[in-house]
Amino acid sequence: HLHRASLLLPALEAALANFSEGAAGGVVQPVRTVLPVPRHGGYLGVMPAYSAADDALTTKLVTFYEHLKDSSVPSHQATVLLFEPSNGTLKAVMDGSVITAKRTAAVSAIATKLLMPPFAEVLCILGAGVQAYSHYDIFTELFTFKEVRVWNRTKERAVQFAGAARGPVRVCASAQEAVTGADVIVTVTMATAPILRGDWVKPGAHINAVGASRPDWRELDDELMKNSVLFVDSRDAALTESGDVILSGAEIFAELGEVLKGTKPALPEKTTVFKSLGMAVEDTVAAKFVYDAWSAGN
Repeated sequence: HLHRASLLLPALEAALANFSEGAAGGVVQPVRTVLPVPRHGGYLGVMPAYSAADDALTTKLVTFYEHLKDSSVPSHQATVLLFEPSNGTLKAVMDGSVITAKRTAAVSAIATKLLMPPFAEVLCILGAGVQAYSHYDIFTELFTFKEVRVWNRTKERAVQFAGAARGPVRVCASAQEAVTGADVIVTVTMATAPILRGDWVKPGAHINAVGASRPDWRELDDELMKNSVLFVDSRDAALTESGDVILSGAEIFAELGEVLKGTKPALPEKTTVFKSLGMAVEDTVAAKFVYDAWSAGN
């Protein structure tokens, strides 16, 4: 039901706008609770949300582990619980990994649609995991790029990614090579220190920064963070969870929902960064979409 994540865009745009409207928007969502698992170097995140516009209530449980010895196990695993809001009954238990991958890529696509430079021709993806695949799928469906480049810390995975892509993808030997001259950059890595430098980035480019979801993890260096216009999904989350934002001291210009509402400008002529941490209400909208599609088919 989420084969084409682009079908989610209108519902996600509405949810982002409603979230940025505060109490009037009808989205109830705390900043996620993250429980460390120190013995094994992992984390358990709990992400509940209610959307009045959708009358949908969910919580997501997500585990994420930095450096697994067993590479057959995904770094992120998730389950979404969908409840009946009127009485609290559990309606469905869903594999949250696909929902997370698709809704995250769809929100990045919304940001890109608003913030990328006109006539963008080169897409660069840093990372070759699950999020790289979901971003590639929706970006090549919605936008027309003349060239797609990929870089990954282990070249084998980048080659595997390029082989699975439905169009030509250039595997680059370094992050700098991949980024130089790119109009749209997506960072979807497990990096804990910056892998993208501001002096590599073409002026006017747009960056979707999706990895580094802990307050002490980074993907982008200070130069890029401070010399770009910074957009986020949630101010509160970015100032609590994002090492890229917290450690650089970069000023947040707007939430994506404020741009969608028209209360803040998009500024596609500037170099822009969208720091995506992922919000529980995005899972809520996506889970309801899947459940409604399944119900209609049954």
